[in-house]
Amino acid sequence: MKRVVVLISGAGRNLQALIDAQRHGRLPDCLVGVISSRADAPGVQRARDAGLPVRCITPADFTDRPEFDAALMRQIDDWAADWVVLAGFMRILTPGFTQHYAGRLLNIHPSLLPRHPGLRTHAAARAAGDARHGATVHFVTEALDGGPRIIQGALMVRPEDTDETLAERVMVEVERRIYPQAVAWAVAGRLTVDAMGQVGLDNRTLQAPLSLDDLEAGF
Repeated sequence: MKRVVVLISGAGRNLQALIDAQRHGRLPDCLVGVISSRADAPGVQRARDAGLPVRCITPADFTDRPEFDAALMRQIDDWAADWVVLAGFMRILTPGFTQHYAGRLLNIHPSLLPRHPGLRTHAAARAAGDARHGATVHFVTEALDGGPRIIQGALMVRPEDTDETLAERVMVEVERRIYPQAVAWAVAGRLTVDAMGQVGLDNRTLQAPLSLDDLEAGF
């Protein structure tokens, strides 16, 4: 079975979605460890409650980003991870890190990329008057939030939405569905990306990111 290490910095809600998916059989028994960049992150307790090994590796303990990333890599490689999954990991990774795990490093971003990369995406979507908003699972590259996209889930923005209600709806209705599914594809050997950034699923090149409709159709 493929081995997955999850990196977090905060509440760990997407980590919890992966734990729940594994517990209920929607994800194989693949989670082998969690690394948090904050010792006080609520996600640390979620991992411990699930019986997962946890390591807290904090940037303040290192002189620069390469040294911090090197410590992350040592722990990830010590756990012999096949895949590295970012779940609210609020650190920009160095090229050395992204290249080391090229093709096996996933992230979920709370927008319909390429719209609204970076932070405060829900506020950005509302300010732009977007009719639709959602989340994207993508491979991580050196380009911030710019790696090849795997699956996106969208919902309609309601007139009464606030930044907070929109964020909650995206988490509950979209992120909790698409991230466990993408990780399941990865650990089953169904998901690939080539040197040109073309994403493949079951040896078929995706011409566009998959959607929630595709999940309902049986992908």
